[in-house]
Amino acid sequence: MHEMSLCESLLQLLEEQAVTEQYSRVKTVFIDITPSSCIESHALKFCFDVVCKGSLAEGAQLIINKVDGQAWCFDCSTIVFVSDRFIPCPRCQGFHLKYQGDSGFKIKQLEVF
Repeated sequence: MHEMSLCESLLQLLEEQAVTEQYSRVKTVFIDITPSSCIESHALKFCFDVVCKGSLAEGAQLIINKVDGQAWCFDCSTIVFVSDRFIPCPRCQGFHLKYQGDSGFKIKQLEVF
């Protein structure tokens, strides 16, 4: 389950930024994930709650925004945007897609105090 290690890295980043930005608690974390990240939203939320227990982010809400990812379709030779990893090309319905660009998640915003 790579979601656990992602949450551990996320907490480490939050703790480092708390020192730099001088905040003591995290209220909400907003992140974007793409289909190519292979992140399961429910597992990520569960792991986030477990990892953050006893930390400055304990009780923080994790808001996950699923954003479309880019893929190259070998069948119609074009770049397309897809909302899920296991769907066909929205243009030609082919399944020969190569995902491009970001394959992880991005922290978009924090609510802290």
